[in-house]
Amino acid sequence: MERAARYRDPQAPVADRVEDLLDQMTLDEKLAQVGSINGFDLLEEGHFSEVLAANLIPAGIGEITRIGGGTLLTPQESARAANALQRFLVDSTRLGIPAIVHEECCSGLMALGATAFPQMIGLASTWTPDLAEAMAREIRRQMRSAGAHQGLSPVLDVARDARWGRVEETFGEDPYLVSQMGIGYVRGLQSDSLAEGVLATGKHFLGHSFSEGGMNCAPVRVGPRELREVFALPFEAAIRKAGMGAVMNAYHELDGLPVGADRAVLTGLLREELGFQGLVVSDYFSIVQLHNRHRAAQSKGEAAGMALTAGIDVELPNTDCYGKPLEDALCSGQLSEETLDTAVRRVLTAKFTLGLFENPPVDAGRAAEGYETVDQRRLARRIAEKSIVLIKNEGDLLPLSPDLRTVAVIGPNADAVRNLLGDYSHPAHIEALMVFNPRAAAVLQPLVKEGELPPGSVRVVSVLEGIRGAVSPATRVLYARGCDVTASSTSGFEEALEAARQAEVVIAVMGDKAGLVPGCTSGESRDRASLDLPGMQESLLRELAATGKPVALVLVIGRPPAIPWAAEHIPAILAAWIPGEEGGAAVAAALFGQTNPGGKLPVSFPRSVGQVPIYYNHKPTGNLSSWQGDYADLSAGPLYPFGHGLSYTRFAISGLQIEPAEIDAQGTARVSVLVRNIGPVTGDEVVQLYTSQAGQASLTRPIKELKGFVRLELQPGQGCRVTFELAAAQFGFYDRDVRFVVEPGEVQVMVGSSSEAIHLEGMLGLRGEKAVPIEEKVFTCPVEVEALQGAGEG
Repeated sequence: MERAARYRDPQAPVADRVEDLLDQMTLDEKLAQVGSINGFDLLEEGHFSEVLAANLIPAGIGEITRIGGGTLLTPQESARAANALQRFLVDSTRLGIPAIVHEECCSGLMALGATAFPQMIGLASTWTPDLAEAMAREIRRQMRSAGAHQGLSPVLDVARDARWGRVEETFGEDPYLVSQMGIGYVRGLQSDSLAEGVLATGKHFLGHSFSEGGMNCAPVRVGPRELREVFALPFEAAIRKAGMGAVMNAYHELDGLPVGADRAVLTGLLREELGFQGLVVSDYFSIVQLHNRHRAAQSKGEAAGMALTAGIDVELPNTDCYGKPLEDALCSGQLSEETLDTAVRRVLTAKFTLGLFENPPVDAGRAAEGYETVDQRRLARRIAEKSIVLIKNEGDLLPLSPDLRTVAVIGPNADAVRNLLGDYSHPAHIEALMVFNPRAAAVLQPLVKEGELPPGSVRVVSVLEGIRGAVSPATRVLYARGCDVTASSTSGFEEALEAARQAEVVIAVMGDKAGLVPGCTSGESRDRASLDLPGMQESLLRELAATGKPVALVLVIGRPPAIPWAAEHIPAILAAWIPGEEGGAAVAAALFGQTNPGGKLPVSFPRSVGQVPIYYNHKPTGNLSSWQGDYADLSAGPLYPFGHGLSYTRFAISGLQIEPAEIDAQGTARVSVLVRNIGPVTGDEVVQLYTSQAGQASLTRPIKELKGFVRLELQPGQGCRVTFELAAAQFGFYDRDVRFVVEPGEVQVMVGSSSEAIHLEGMLGLRGEKAVPIEEKVFTCPVEVEALQGAGEG
């Protein structure tokens, strides 16, 4: 009992508690800690079953998979199940080790009744890391109130291929923007202390988003420098600046070696280079896929040995390879028990750090009080409003007058509340369970009606409902679906065209349906070979435009579509992304001028799928065809560039100052500009700082890189001075020996309102005789904003 008391002593150092507990564990108990079980498998008629637990997890368990995310349990029921589970583990297993309960939380906690925030790509379009932190903070409150401790988010993949279905889950194509949004999200989810926080899990390590053909899990071909400078940067930033506590491996292979079996990536790069000290969990089924998909392991036991040696600490979502196959590999001497002990140490460290041994059961009776509060719904609305990007506004068609006599609202996403929710929303995963999991389907199908949200879901405001609430009582709002998202039928066209003929303005609401099942056009495993509007949507749009009525196109999308015809012929286009429960109200507010859209694109819009991958920060020889530049049949440039976004007002950016004009490798320059709203209404501008290596470097460098940004809200006539603290370390790159260095030379400094709309340019010199290795990277460019007095152009 004296030994047991040490690991139970909350005053003892975590490392001491871990070693004391590890010393007392049998092999079965160690194996249990690197395994997991689906929460659904421990439930009987919606309640935790001690009989099932005693049979399935008699020696304990490392993690519990999605008590809320894979069920229709209410917050109270989820909390009761979590409490009962932990009581069983503490009271009925020999060592009394609690479990980590993990849930998905990409666009909000994936559980019944939890707030449905905008999808990540929309959050990225706000260009406001503070909103990412605020959103994650509310997700943390909901998770903790239901007894969950780990969130499988944020997605820190840099999305450069619009064909990939999971673009919607990312923060876009730029590693700096992804880094800043990721830092904010991790801080909000983990809090100042993990004892009150939720473990954030960065995924998918590494390069998952840049696969062959844009297909989920396909091989990735990226060299060691690009892997570090682009794809690892957001992970390193979240680790070093926000203390991210967990990482999930990616499915794919790099140069013939699956990441899940690659010690050079999961230990050498992640832990030794990037400084990660936390828990690595497997992407679902990725360990067994070493055997049955990659064919890199001859057995499950060999797959387990590969993954454990590479650095994967816990197998998710269920124990498979890390069960009997791993035990056999250990007992036969194919793998040392010390390798297992290393993983168990990390699991136990996470549990002690999360306070699981001291935390009392959650108050199940009050669990629902933290769900869908007034403030949470207000935050969902605010993020949705800030995420909307005004892509085009020819002739100032928008904002529309709320006093219009007749408005036609047309399109498959106009009145489809389900289509405002992302692929990792609770309704989307209930759909997936009903399709792919026969046992779950037997429980769910009597309760969930096809095409409807599960009972108990949060209320979602459709775009049609939002418009009806935004117009005057005298305005007629005509609605016609016109077509489905993907179907080839045109039977609804005539009804839609008749509504358009009667209206003064047509609002066409089109785009994607996010999810994981057939019929979805965006989301995990929903990669696309075409980037056109799915189904018959563009055909309908063309016919609506042919009526001669002005058309405003609202894109409810999970990825950037190729819409060159719409860009030429439709006067107004809004990107609403996948805006969540308050998305319809937010769209209507933007359309009718209650708010002024100020979001910016976090990804480039291609003209054609044939351009993909297309991204702004390409190399000097990228995005051009030899000496002629463009394709023989198409411009090589984007349809709409990264960082693009218009407003109902106008801004002037002037007065660039760079002080000092030269710095050394440890120095910092202050880059300042004046910004003023010179238009008629209050609006937001995102001031964007880009740099470029002006001369020749020892290795090729991107033509342009985002180094800083700030979103400003300015009233008419209001101005401010914006000052960026630009560190020389931000110009670092990996040299021929894969060392992170800063080279002397000239740097072009650019400030603008998009990657192409550059208003001001200047030069900054980097002094020195040779490249200087940088020991401490700079991940964030601090920004100061000082209000200006008086009117006049900024």
